[in-house]
Formats: sequence, C-alpha cells, structure tokens
Amino acid sequence: MRLHLLRGGAVFFNTKKDMKKIYTTLLSLLVPMMIWAQGWPANYGGVMLQAFYWDSFDDSHWAVLNSQADELASAFDLIWIPQSGNCNGTSMGYDDCYWFPGHYDSSFGSEQQLKTMIQNFKSKGLKTIADVVINHRKSTNGWFGFPTETYNGVTYTMGPSDVCKNDDNGKAKAEADRLGVTLGANDTGEDWDGMRDLDHTSTNVQNTCKAYTKMLIDYFGYAGFRYDMVKGYSGSYTATYNNYAKPEFSVGECWDSSNTIKKWIDDTGKNSAAFDFQFRYTVRNAANNGNWTALGQQNDGNWPLVSSNFESGSYRQWAVTFVENHDTERRSNAEQDPLKKDTLAANAFLLAMPGTPCVFMKHWQAYKNEIRAMIAVRKAAGITNTSSYSNMRSNTNYYANLIKTSAGANALQVVVGKDLTTYVPNGYTKVLSGYHYAYYLPNTMEMAWADMPSGTYDADFDVMLSAVSAQSGAQLVYTTNGSNPTASSTKAATGTKIKISGKGTTTTLKVGLLVGSTVSKVITRTYTIKEPEVFTIPDFCHIYAGETAAFFEAPLTWTSDVYAWAWGGSGSPNYTGGTWPGEKCTKIGTRDGKSVWKWKYTGSLTTKPSMIIFSNSGTPQTDDLTFTNGGYYTKEGLQGTVSTTGISPTLVLPQGEGVYYDLSGRRVEHPTKGLYIVNGKKILVK
Repeated sequence: MRLHLLRGGAVFFNTKKDMKKIYTTLLSLLVPMMIWAQGWPANYGGVMLQAFYWDSFDDSHWAVLNSQADELASAFDLIWIPQSGNCNGTSMGYDDCYWFPGHYDSSFGSEQQLKTMIQNFKSKGLKTIADVVINHRKSTNGWFGFPTETYNGVTYTMGPSDVCKNDDNGKAKAEADRLGVTLGANDTGEDWDGMRDLDHTSTNVQNTCKAYTKMLIDYFGYAGFRYDMVKGYSGSYTATYNNYAKPEFSVGECWDSSNTIKKWIDDTGKNSAAFDFQFRYTVRNAANNGNWTALGQQNDGNWPLVSSNFESGSYRQWAVTFVENHDTERRSNAEQDPLKKDTLAANAFLLAMPGTPCVFMKHWQAYKNEIRAMIAVRKAAGITNTSSYSNMRSNTNYYANLIKTSAGANALQVVVGKDLTTYVPNGYTKVLSGYHYAYYLPNTMEMAWADMPSGTYDADFDVMLSAVSAQSGAQLVYTTNGSNPTASSTKAATGTKIKISGKGTTTTLKVGLLVGSTVSKVITRTYTIKEPEVFTIPDFCHIYAGETAAFFEAPLTWTSDVYAWAWGGSGSPNYTGGTWPGEKCTKIGTRDGKSVWKWKYTGSLTTKPSMIIFSNSGTPQTDDLTFTNGGYYTKEGLQGTVSTTGISPTLVLPQGEGVYYDLSGRRVEHPTKGLYIVNGKKILVK
C-alpha cells in the first residue's frame, strides 16, 4: 500500500531517511482518518450526558448550559444537546426546518449563544454532540415547500423529487398527484406518517445532508452526531455522511431489538455506534420489579450489545449504554415506560459496565455528587467501551459483576440491589457506596482513595477515605491544608469519614498510602463549597401605596410578552379580564439577562387576588402561584417581596392642577423625572 500511495506522483527518495520521513507523514494523516472511520473510538473511556429532556427549554438553554461548563466538564467528556436549528416555532427540534447558519435562533437560544457555548465547552475538554434529524424534514409551504438556504456561496433547496414516493402511507403520493408533481424513490427504511420522509437515494438530498453535517463540525464546532430515527433510511447513508463530514463520534437511535441494532451498525460499515436499548430495558425491568438477577437475563429475547452472551461482546465498542432518555421517560407529558425507582443503583450499574455510558439530564440534576463520584471510580479503574465483564454472584436481592480493563486486568466490582452484605469480594476494597449500590476496587491497584472527587459543592459533606492495598498494615495519612502528608500526619483507617465544611471556602485534601514509615500514592482533592445564594430583587422594582401588583422574571426562553392571570378571593373574581391568558404585563427591566415584568391591577375591586399565573403569551406558563402583593416571582415561585414605598405613582399633573416642590422645599416650574411634593403629597414624575 505504501508503494502505491507514493508512486502516484513524481516522488524520488535520495535516502532511506527521506522515505521514512514521508511514510511517517502519510501515517500521521491516515491515523485521524482511521479514528473517525471507526464510528466510535476503540478503548474509549469517556462518559456522555444527554443535556435535555422533553420541554427542557429552560434547563437546556444555551446560556444556562454554558454557565454550567465547569461543572459539566468536571464529570463528562461528551454532551449531547438538542437539535439546534430553527423549527418555525417552539420545538424540541425533531420537526426540523432550517439546516444552515442564519436560521439558528431556536427554542434553546440564539446562534451566537450556541457557538459561544460549544467553543467554551471545547476549551474545557467537553465535546458537543449534535442531534442530527435527516430522516424527515418539516415543510414551510404546503407538502413539498422546503426553505431555500445559502451556505458558503452554495444554495440548497429541496422539492417533491426529494421526498419518498411512499411517504405518509400513500398520502404524499395522493398530494403529489393532485399537484401534478413527481416524487422520488421508495423509502429505504421505515415510513413515518408525520413530516416528509427524505429520499436518501436522491443526489440532491445526499449533497444537502453532506453539506449540513460538515457545516455542523466546521462552522459550529460540534465533535460528533447523534442521528435521529435511523430506522427510517438505510444505514449505508449514515456511512456516506460520516465519511464526508468526519465526526469524531457518531451514534444512531435504532430503537429496536439487539439483532436489528447490530444489523444497522453493520450496514454503516461499523461507521457508527448505536444506543443499546436492550441494556436500558434490562436495567429498567430489574429495578422496577426489584428482581436484580434479571440483569443477567435477556429482554424479550434480546441481549444487550455489551452482554457477554451476545456475539461474544464484539459490539461493545459501538454500544452507547443508557438507562433513561427523553423518549423512554415521558413524551408530551404522557407516561412512556420510565425507570420508576432505584435510579442511583441503575446509574451505578450503567457507569460500571463496558460501552460508552450516557447519563440522563434529570438523573444528573437529582444526583450530581453521586454520579460524579461514580464516574471518578470508573475512570480510575480504567473501564472503557471495550472492557469485558463476568457475573460473580446474583439472586433476586442483588447482582454482582466483575469488570476488567480492555487489557484483561481486574478493574472494578459493582454490586447492586437491596442486599449489599451477602456478597463482599475478597481482595477488594469498597471505595463508594449508596442506596442499593457499592463499588469495589482491587487491592492490587495500591492507591489511596477519597470517594468525593474535586469540584464545587452546594453544602458541607463527608469524604470517605480508603486504602486500596494488598500490603499488610497499610493505612492512610492526610492533610486538609494543601501540604503533602508525611508519616506523622493525621492517620486514618479505610472507611474513615472526614467532614469538609465552610460556606465560601476551598479545602485542599491530600491523602497518601502509608506502609510502615513510607508515604506513597498521594492523591489531591480540591473542594469548594458555594457561598449561600442570596436572591437580590432589582432596585427598579417599585410598589406604591394602595397598589395591587406583582413582578415576574421570565426565563430566557420566554421571548414573547408575559401575561398575568389573577383570581380568587371572596366570590372568586378574576382580576385580569376573565379571558385567558389574562392581561399583558409591562416590561420594566432585566436581571442577569432575563426580562422583568410588572402586573398591576387597575380595576375597582378592593380585595386582592389569592392566586396568580404568569405565561409566555399563553404558553408555557407557571404553576398556580399563591399571590403575594408586591411579590417577585420566577418560574420556580415566589423569591421575595418588594417593599411599599409610600409614594404615589401618579404621573405629571395637568398644568394648573398643582404646584411642584422638590424635597428641599424649592418650587420647580418645569419638573423632570423624580420625586416632588404636590398638594402635600409625594409624587413620582416618570
């Protein structure tokens, strides 16, 4: 191969050294190609976060995720975010409309916020995965009217001939006949009776998809793709687009049996990984039913891709494992088939096993400290997507697996279930445990361990220290002032817990393994405990004597006008007109980039409402909130109360109806904005 590569041009070698230099250069160019061509790197030890759930417009806003970059990068290597293009309305992105720059002000933020977030993530070692929706596309004008877009001087547009002939169970063909237009070829995958299924045999579709996927990497800086609904078109086209765009990572949503998923991976030429749905169902069934031995059983006749019983585990490299996602949890507020209990145990099993684990956002939000600690143990143990495992013991009440590194060394034992005492592995030290889960590292690792990884924490916490050692009499020494521990430092046995405390303080913990008088394997943990957050109401919020009013700070995703709906009290009157969504509020300023609105009652009722709702022109809306006069609300509820100033909010009086004096008693002929005394009362001139 080397000879043919070099003979294509007039290349001559004066010396053997020249030939070696050119060969090395060629090899350096080929290696990156070999990496991305695998679809998912072998021996990959990273962990992914799915950074959204259904209708997570606030939590997944680009500015919100960007503000969490340090925290996310402390635990994860990859972050999968929602489809980021404009969808012509509030959307999670699966009815995608626009594909190219200039149309990326989406439900999750602006195009610039997206680019800033991805770049910031990249600077912290966190790579972003794009949600690529190319099975179907939403039209903007009738059945076949797609937007025309220009990128890098090339114009892209689609028409009827780019739509599958059998789309929408024949309804597309009927519409095409009515319009007198011709559709493309039949679908190369499953039909979806929704938006227009794209004909990937079309050269125009292929060229547009190539340009789109490459743009995501070149223009926005994405590192890889999560392909949506890949059963809708042949897996060979995923290979086509990956070969052109060259993502570092590619994973497909092939929601089916393990054999169907395996076939799809093969159809891509192993150019893409796939989500391991059977792993998810196996864990879900075991946890929900409280039958932990089911972790070693098939799910409806299908083994997980990472299973030692499935094709000798040959597909682990291409298995992205998970225990919950936006679809399986719930969709459009309708129950699907969620994990109902033992979330921590499910994640502990996930993060111990081979494959590339993908943690669900809601699980991360609920158990950040625990999941971050699990990931730290996984990485210390050297577990990757090509590691192997074997079951050590199981029954209804518990399940224990031994995981080995890709090289075959013992790496970790995980025990999950309600019984964590019956099976305790010999030659291992417990380094992490919680509700229905425990992690054990092999003593041959010879290391000191602290179960809480470095990071920023919300409150005081305990750190458990462990001496992972096969040497007789091994113990621990530690310091909390950043100095290196010595044989005379504070000693601790395995299982000792020390408290890290102090709001707004940073503690540097150093722990070493002490054998005899020798200290080795010193580890360092840096812990910062946050200052208590004090919510500060903006000083431009005022409520005046006799006013009935409330304030609302809208989420970043609320881009329309805010309306108030207030009701309750004697006779349950409505204070906002009685027609949903009520009355439009007045925007009075911003706080941390979020719009602040004021609602004021102007009717004749002397009582005050008991309840209030704020909405973004009707939807989305807050929960029913208890009304507090002068209350300052966010979507999460009441945050504080604005004090009454005692100043009347009356505007400038008509000429001749009063004499203005400043607060020093001097008469003012031409008052500007400010406070004045008129007829013995304080007046605010706006």
